[in-house]
Amino acid sequence: MVFDGYRPGALSGVLGLHMGYYAREWGFGLAFETKVAAELAEFLARMDPERDLFLTAWRGGALAGSVSMDVTGGGPDGAHLRWFVVSDTARGSGLGKQLMRRAIDHADRVAAGPVWLTTFAGLEAARVLYERHGFVLSAQSEDDQWQGGVREQLFTRPAPIGGQTESPQA
Repeated sequence: MVFDGYRPGALSGVLGLHMGYYAREWGFGLAFETKVAAELAEFLARMDPERDLFLTAWRGGALAGSVSMDVTGGGPDGAHLRWFVVSDTARGSGLGKQLMRRAIDHADRVAAGPVWLTTFAGLEAARVLYERHGFVLSAQSEDDQWQGGVREQLFTRPAPIGGQTESPQA
């Protein structure tokens, strides 16, 4: 596995991984795809490489996963963890845990504050991973920014205390 940042084709690759999963498993379509594409493109165009993180993982030249940490645009609630996705072929390999660990380490090193993410109910494997890394469900609503008929959730992770951000059982 090779970890990298942006390389040509990474934006479309990350979008493709999201659509491959969310269209098949959740029936998401144009509204979701255009939202992810627009927000990811905006992030990549403005990201500060000293503060923000766009991390990709490649296996044999194929994109296997990604995660981003938007420190500069995360707002008053802290750094924003975004676009976390692992390919079908890499799911279950531990890549998700590696990506999450690198993103959290980056946030702790650069921002040293809270981290938040939005998701939706039903993504249980992701939720377990978030909780292992110190995130807690802070809010749930019927709002559906993805237009897929899901209940949105906000997970937050407080600023680290004593450097430990992952629970011992992780």
